[in-house]
Amino acid sequence: MKLRITIDGKAYEAEVEILEASESAPEYPPYPPAPAAYVPAEIPAPLTASQIAEAEGNGKECRSPVTGMVIRVEAMPGQAVEANQVVMVLESMKMEMEITAPQAAVVKSVSVIPGSSVKVNQLLVEFE
Repeated sequence: MKLRITIDGKAYEAEVEILEASESAPEYPPYPPAPAAYVPAEIPAPLTASQIAEAEGNGKECRSPVTGMVIRVEAMPGQAVEANQVVMVLESMKMEMEITAPQAAVVKSVSVIPGSSVKVNQLLVEFE
């Protein structure tokens, strides 16, 4: 069978052969099974006051709220800091986050240096 096609005003002729459906259809593997139905995660119970106090270390510790990298450390052991004073800057997902002192205190120890990778809830600074 001959066909004529025109592209941009130019006519072309092509000879076409029609095959049987079984000859032209490609063989595909069977579809994978459907995924299991979505099951939402269980919502954790709210923390009690004692659990919150334990997690915060009663103001004696400063822990990482995110997984990231330490950009700057602005506090040194023996240094007095005021409440909400920046003691460290972390980077997580290309955003900088200032870590502040929970209360006025003296820095007892700093557990990380610039360039360190930190995990969630990792101890960063300890206060006296």
